[in-house]
Amino acid sequence: MAPGPDRIPYSVWKQVNKINPEILLHILAPLVRLGYHPASLKSSNGVVLDKPGKPSYESPSSFRIIVRIRTISKILERIIATRLLAAARLKGLLHPNQCGSLPGLSTYDACVTLINDVRTLQRPRLKVSSLFLDIKAGFDNFDNKTLARFLREGGVPSYLVTWVSSFLGERSCTLIFQGAPGTPAPVNVGAPQGSPISPLLFLLYVAPLHFGILRGLMISYVDDFALTVASLSYRGNIRRLQNLFDKLERKASRLGVSFSVAKTELIHWRTPSQRHSPKCTSPIQIKGELFHPGNSVRWLGYWFTPAVDPAAHFSRRLALAQGAFALIRRLSPPGAGLPPYLCHRLATSLIAPILLYSADLFTPSVGTTNHLDTFWRKVQRWTPNCFSATPTGILSVESCLPPVSLLITHRQRLAALRVVCSPPSVNPATAGLHPSFPSLSVYRAPDSSRALTRGLLSVYLPLHWKTPRPVPPIRNHLPVDAVAHRTTPFTLGLSRMPMINSHLVCPTPNLPPQSLMDSTYSALKKRLRETLLEEWSSLFPTPGYYLHPPALHPRPFMGLGKFVAGRIHQMRAGKSYLAAHPTWRSPDADTSCPRCGLEPETFEHAILSCPSRQHSRMRLLHGVTNVGPEAPLWSSLPLLKRLATFIGVTSTGFPPSMFPPSTPSSSPRLSLSPPTVPPPVFRVFSLAEV
Repeated sequence: MAPGPDRIPYSVWKQVNKINPEILLHILAPLVRLGYHPASLKSSNGVVLDKPGKPSYESPSSFRIIVRIRTISKILERIIATRLLAAARLKGLLHPNQCGSLPGLSTYDACVTLINDVRTLQRPRLKVSSLFLDIKAGFDNFDNKTLARFLREGGVPSYLVTWVSSFLGERSCTLIFQGAPGTPAPVNVGAPQGSPISPLLFLLYVAPLHFGILRGLMISYVDDFALTVASLSYRGNIRRLQNLFDKLERKASRLGVSFSVAKTELIHWRTPSQRHSPKCTSPIQIKGELFHPGNSVRWLGYWFTPAVDPAAHFSRRLALAQGAFALIRRLSPPGAGLPPYLCHRLATSLIAPILLYSADLFTPSVGTTNHLDTFWRKVQRWTPNCFSATPTGILSVESCLPPVSLLITHRQRLAALRVVCSPPSVNPATAGLHPSFPSLSVYRAPDSSRALTRGLLSVYLPLHWKTPRPVPPIRNHLPVDAVAHRTTPFTLGLSRMPMINSHLVCPTPNLPPQSLMDSTYSALKKRLRETLLEEWSSLFPTPGYYLHPPALHPRPFMGLGKFVAGRIHQMRAGKSYLAAHPTWRSPDADTSCPRCGLEPETFEHAILSCPSRQHSRMRLLHGVTNVGPEAPLWSSLPLLKRLATFIGVTSTGFPPSMFPPSTPSSSPRLSLSPPTVPPPVFRVFSLAEV
């Protein structure tokens, strides 16, 4: 993270703490005890960034200010935030349906809670509508004195209240942009964006906005609110939403905040059986403006349609991933650029999150999955620098990137495991689980609409979370029950699910030790990874000649230079420039080794037994006797370095255009002169780095 005005990075404080941990303790402990934030830590730099996608940048609202605070101040803020969150949970100052910027919660928890409530309300054949709202400039507008009063009346320890008041008062910020005067300006309201404690302070400030809704739900993620109601008609929903918004606006005005009218969106939900019935176009009037229901609504990065069709979302994610890949692929063109190890990191940390965002909630159709897989194969081919003729099963193993369908399933299982192991009093998705689910806490959401599904006809009655989904799916689970059902194959033998983040809830004497629950949760995640590898091998088998097992982490030789590592990938895959690896363009080509003419030029022959390479082999490949999947070569850094040097010196697997044609020779001492190619510059990553 960028340092503040003093330009001291976190690495300095890490070294200080490593040399003497008492230094930071003696500096910060008196400030915490006295509830004081020094004036020297209240000055900051504000970097002005433009918000993407704005039609015009003539208005200040089209820009966002990210505040750079001193790193020592951020360390203190993180300590206070941890203590303040524990006190807020203990005193009940946070609403259970607040999901944003809190430990153990994500956008998935908010969205799955919303969809679960929608589907639950639709079971008794009610019409369901949702209104999405956004607080206008939330971090910049809340009143510091009002927040301090909330904390004091809520029973928060006095030293925390005093520190919050000291932190928010008498601040100054110097804006940084082209042509800025560079003079500090006083800041008397709000909290700085970029501070570790600002999101928590904002959540505590807007927590009073939440209230219960009969046959409905209010859920929020930081400053994004969603109001969901159900009735016998969509027009009835409009009237209810207008009344609820008026009530919410009155609460917000008392806090000094308001909602952005331009970001308001409305959606009328439909069941899959209603996809051919006439759509409801009833609008809602908010502050004198009419808002018509949308065909698709974006909330927290998820694109929702009235029938919750995932195709609308994944088509947009695919376009974003294609745009990102078009940029980063320039960093590593074929045979040059970044090594496969770094390409793998870009694929897993940048491309996959963009492409598969929301895959934990939405399951794409077969057609959509095929489109995603077509793009993902391009990423798999780019990572190891393999040819287009490489079979897709080998391509995924060589790139250490599982197929898209397996990645989606794995992400859904990980999300389901996290939900069922979260404290129900903290995670609203967990609080919506069936009461019979074996949690360590019996708490369930008091505003759950599950009671409306009792006594329904069998065709509308949701499946029990333990019951497998029938084929064809005449009946379905509720979304949260489907989440619980995904974990049943991996939790056999457990009487109760472990609880992660139990430190976020009030102490309970009957809970097992936290270390035991953490180890159990880690073991369950390991079981999910093992299942992923097993399904990878069984559902996407490789040809019989390829015996290397799949792996989720990059292999050590992928740290070599792009050109040399690409030769190894191609020769392992059986699709390379070696004569025994023909493509579909020349299936009947001569497979004999062009250098010795004795045997087919396979990977094993070129590395281990070709007589024309014997001299270089004896000099460079000492200790390399096997290139099979179990060979020590693939885990030995010295042997990999020797192999890379041997490939570079002998031009093994190089394109034919890089060396002149030659006459086969069987003499073990007469080797053809290799081309003038400098030894490859490479770096082999250690097993610890991989």
